[in-house]
Amino acid sequence: MTMIGTRPRSASLVIGAVLVGLVVLAALVSFLWTPHDPLLVEANARLLGPTADYVLGTDRFGRDVVSQLMVGARTTLYVGIVAVGIAAVIGTPLGVLAGMSRNWLGELVMRANDLMLAFPALLLAIMLGAVYGASTLTAMIAIGIATIPSFARIARSGTLRVMSTEYVLAARAAGRSRLWIAWRHVLPNISGLVLVQSSVSFAIAVLAEAALSFLGFGTRPPTPSWGRMLQESQELLAIAPRLALVPGIAIAIAVLGFNLLGDGLRDRFDPKLEARR
Repeated sequence: MTMIGTRPRSASLVIGAVLVGLVVLAALVSFLWTPHDPLLVEANARLLGPTADYVLGTDRFGRDVVSQLMVGARTTLYVGIVAVGIAAVIGTPLGVLAGMSRNWLGELVMRANDLMLAFPALLLAIMLGAVYGASTLTAMIAIGIATIPSFARIARSGTLRVMSTEYVLAARAAGRSRLWIAWRHVLPNISGLVLVQSSVSFAIAVLAEAALSFLGFGTRPPTPSWGRMLQESQELLAIAPRLALVPGIAIAIAVLGFNLLGDGLRDRFDPKLEARR
């Protein structure tokens, strides 16, 4: 029997939370413990298969794959948090401004937003890498800037919906300032949309960081990175395919987890779905 006012548990939300939790757990544990030093090069332990001491074997430098994988999760989350943070902090206010300014200012913001869409993260990272040098920092900035338009669009659409509600119209009739309305009514009501977009953008950031590191424009060695692990495994696919399979599965789990988490959060915060319930 379903009780009125309760929300059904979303399978996507639960599965996504579990997968993301595994990635976060691996990253947090790596601060305190790893099976081996992820940067330790052992010539006598090169390309070892799975053993009791090396559960997933070693790479061509004799480094433990499990330890590299755990620290790589830390790098991936670090890049995602900073990149999504940059996009949310800049894109959300721009979208709110465009949604509340139904004049030339709002149009100017959205046309600039459309212009930014012409610079994907990979291209922007290559440009920044050529000027400032390839690094984790340039990858984070490039991914963050490239993700700003998505936050601006979702914030603008949510703001337009909130601005047409009766309580906002009443606040405007009472002489409340736009800043007060934005802080009191708009931001709290679009926070769910921004949270959903953050989860989806995090998945995109994971893929972008892996691609940039694979191409040599992201995390530089010796810092462990899932994309770097994929790049280093290419010459050994014939004799040690596990070296590509392990980071590939890790990337897939992280991307799937954040996408499912975003789908579950959307089911919770989507007003149309809530109205149908």
